[in-house]
Amino acid sequence: MGEYYHLYNRGNSKQKIFLDEADHNRFLKLLFLCNSKLNINFRNVIDVTKDVLVFERRETLVDIGAFCLMPNHFHLLLREKEDGNISLFMKKLLTAYVMYFNKKYERTGSLFEGKFKSEHVREDNYLKYLFSYIHLNPIKLIDPKWRIEGIKDRLKAQKYILDYEYSSYACLGDENQKWSKIINTNNFPKYFLTPTDYKREMFDWLNSSPRKDLGRPREI
Repeated sequence: MGEYYHLYNRGNSKQKIFLDEADHNRFLKLLFLCNSKLNINFRNVIDVTKDVLVFERRETLVDIGAFCLMPNHFHLLLREKEDGNISLFMKKLLTAYVMYFNKKYERTGSLFEGKFKSEHVREDNYLKYLFSYIHLNPIKLIDPKWRIEGIKDRLKAQKYILDYEYSSYACLGDENQKWSKIINTNNFPKYFLTPTDYKREMFDWLNSSPRKDLGRPREI
């Protein structure tokens, strides 16, 4: 209880798990909707089209500190509020998304590569580092070898991160962002006084070349 975890999973055989904007939006809505002690009617989840972020969730299962969706995998940084809550949250989240995905694309069977992976974060410096690691993940889409060979175009990479729609980067320190209600960093250490401080910290990781130290979390 009160512990921090880095969670991730990818598509079975590295297949894409998000094929269009609607898929990304559905997963993000489910991040919000499934983070509740209330039972979820999965049939309604499949059919939901309205803005679920207006729903009142009452008690949440976890605190979501950061998230990032990539074409074939996702990353979450969570704080578990009670023992067993992460397992319950992830079961609700992944069950609902797989039901939606399979129905939409008329498929059957597993979508993800087994059970989600969970890394217990015990070190304060590592927890701080994970905020940058998760939010910098999308750079791989435009510069796949940047961690090994160094960033090719720093300004292009910065702009890509700032414009990337499917991570929580823009939500940190700005409650008016579309997906801000998903995250709750109140129970995470206050590493950064302002969003500008965090932006500076994150983009400092791009300065050195290469950045093999950014590979500490398991690459997927």
